[in-house]
Amino acid sequence: MALSPAVSTLTENPTEVFLDAAKLLLTYADNIIRFPREEKYRSIRIGNPTFSTKLLPVRGAVECLFEMGFEEVGETHLVFPQSASVDQLKLIRESIAAERDLRMSGGRPVQPAAPPVEAPTPAPEGAAAAPSPPSAHMSFFVTLQSNFQHVMQYESAELQLKARTAMPHQQLSSAAQTKLTELKEADPGENAKVGLEDCLLLELLRWFKQDFFSWVDRLPCSRCGGPTTHGQALSPTAEELRWGAQRVENHYCQSCQLSTRFPRYNHPEKLLETRRGRCGEWANCFTLCCRALGLEARYVWDSTDHVWTEVYSESQRRWLHCDSCENACDKPLLYEVGWGKKLAYVLAFSKDQVVDVTWRYSCKHPEVLSRRTRVQEAWLLHTINGLNAAAEAFVFTPTEEEKKSRLLHVRYCAAQDQYCRVSSSSETLLNWERCVWTRESVFRKEEKDWKMVYIARTEGSSVGRISWKFDFAPAGLKVDSVSIMASSQTFHSGRVCWSLRSGPVTTEFSLQSFPSLSGSSELIVAAELSGGEGSCSWQHSQLFRQALKEQEPSFEVIIHLQDA
Repeated sequence: MALSPAVSTLTENPTEVFLDAAKLLLTYADNIIRFPREEKYRSIRIGNPTFSTKLLPVRGAVECLFEMGFEEVGETHLVFPQSASVDQLKLIRESIAAERDLRMSGGRPVQPAAPPVEAPTPAPEGAAAAPSPPSAHMSFFVTLQSNFQHVMQYESAELQLKARTAMPHQQLSSAAQTKLTELKEADPGENAKVGLEDCLLLELLRWFKQDFFSWVDRLPCSRCGGPTTHGQALSPTAEELRWGAQRVENHYCQSCQLSTRFPRYNHPEKLLETRRGRCGEWANCFTLCCRALGLEARYVWDSTDHVWTEVYSESQRRWLHCDSCENACDKPLLYEVGWGKKLAYVLAFSKDQVVDVTWRYSCKHPEVLSRRTRVQEAWLLHTINGLNAAAEAFVFTPTEEEKKSRLLHVRYCAAQDQYCRVSSSSETLLNWERCVWTRESVFRKEEKDWKMVYIARTEGSSVGRISWKFDFAPAGLKVDSVSIMASSQTFHSGRVCWSLRSGPVTTEFSLQSFPSLSGSSELIVAAELSGGEGSCSWQHSQLFRQALKEQEPSFEVIIHLQDA
């Protein structure tokens, strides 16, 4: 039996967590099946302690209820309406039960116990604790969690290959080169920062809208070809659910009395085949195409019912707004000024992080702030931090080139917000968080007035921590020697403590080589920021402080390797 998206996500939890959640989900479903006329079994109170502790924090659990047919009613209850399909509920129920039986019979290896993603994470010591998500926050949390999990699909090498196969890659690249030449010749000064990848993005947008994807409001009748109207929604089939179509629109022909199904597919692989939909399908498939061409892209969700894409421009060193439905690039005020949207929450999702990008899309910040009443700001901040902390930690392991050279050399420049893997064909990786092993209450601060940049504690936190991990065991290597340069600056009573860990041994340092670590198979470089005075104490301990125009590294690790 093919698993639906929600059940598939649910199965990714540790076995103990999965079994607890499955037991409760099956109870809800079985009560409805056994007592179809009992209204009390069709309603779940969100504030119920069992629901809020055993289902709400578990990945995929609440989504399973939605796939069964439950709907959110007000801010206090989930309800299985009389119009919902019991057959669909049974389908999801059987899928969960089959997975439960498989695990209980030993057919699937038991995963190590680990806590599920929770929302929000505990506030750092000294900060005001973020409240647990009340019932009003539940739907918002599910949206955040679902989008964050969804974008991980774009990183599948197999899926990216399918996307590249569907695109005229060589034609797009050739057209991009021509466009870049034309722009440089037309206005060298104005277009000095435009790069080849920017032009490739423009060509991709044009091709996607003009040649690849099509917009669907109502499909023509599949029998007579005449116009249709929107009828009552249809129940998705098992095959449609497999591709994330929890909603199936009924495009009804009054002449033929025929219903034409329009599944709202949510899986980008299926969209490469169907090539049609509205903004959800467009942004979903376009973001995949961007990732398939090697562009740094993220999926952007707007709470006023629109989605689009952002792509990072290496040459311009900023994120570009891209709306494939409009063939629009770098027009962030399109929605508020052009369409008259009343924006409130705009969030960007990538494989690395969730980012609140609302303010980039508005020139009316006080108005937007007045509309952000759906959840508490402190809750949103800590929930986003919790999701980001749960993202897979980065570990430096030697590439084939580094294995041959017996050298792993990494630089980070805070001004450019870029890592350079010098020992691996000078590979560059954007974003300070991209290569971090762990982080707690730290962020990258740009001072526009002073034109400086640094990493500091989040405001209100008493301690911030960050670390980078290097693991050589998978390559059959170990340390020969280590040299580290890590700049930091403190003000007033601010403190920065750098340490280097290898196994059980931790060594504090400022700037030095470490011959005594020869023979280690892994290293962790860590920094702790603390101290400071007054309301700006968070600024009094800083890592990697640089002028924005700097190009030299502010953090450098050089590790010579030898055979294990």
